[in-house]
Amino acid sequence: MAWDRNQMAARAARELKDGFYVNLGIGIPTLVANHIDEGIDVTLQSENGMLGMGPFPYDDEVDADLINAGKQTITELRRTSYFSSAESFAMIRGGHIDLSVLGAMEVSEKGDLANWMIPGKMVKGMGGAMDLVAGVKRVVVVMDHASKSGAPKLLHECSLPLTGRAVVDMVITNLGVFEIETGKGMKLVELASGVCIDDVKELTQADFDVAVSS
Repeated sequence: MAWDRNQMAARAARELKDGFYVNLGIGIPTLVANHIDEGIDVTLQSENGMLGMGPFPYDDEVDADLINAGKQTITELRRTSYFSSAESFAMIRGGHIDLSVLGAMEVSEKGDLANWMIPGKMVKGMGGAMDLVAGVKRVVVVMDHASKSGAPKLLHECSLPLTGRAVVDMVITNLGVFEIETGKGMKLVELASGVCIDDVKELTQADFDVAVSS
């Protein structure tokens, strides 16, 4: 048994600390907003110029004018502020965001990240990915452990165009949690419920140390 998307998002939400300014990427990372502990004060930031995002709206709360960078409808808070995209990226590039939670197509054992395009396929654009991995203090990736075809996504080297080199600090997949430390490589630190180490090894190309018992 592996984690589903909401369980992965809930695990990622545990990385958010009181007082953090956090950017959530598109895909599974957007679900993190619904799992933030009520006991901590976190401010969510979006590249399109919104600071202080609330959780996803219920059907009767939808406001088509309130969207995140992934074009999903969201809710605002009493403290929400709005500004230009240029100011939003200045905040990211200036090192004012504590944590970014991103999706990925591939991650290498050294923390290289590929998450913005597959050659030959239509892509809307880079978005804020390169700025986020370069300007944010800590990067957590949340993704399925393998592709739909069963191919590993944790690799020795990324085969797709890179978003950044040695930028990922943690990877959370449906099978478990990996920490990546520059110069020391990848380490498995947590397993999803019902998953054993052999399950992880079978779907992982990257070399990794094990710091958890099966």
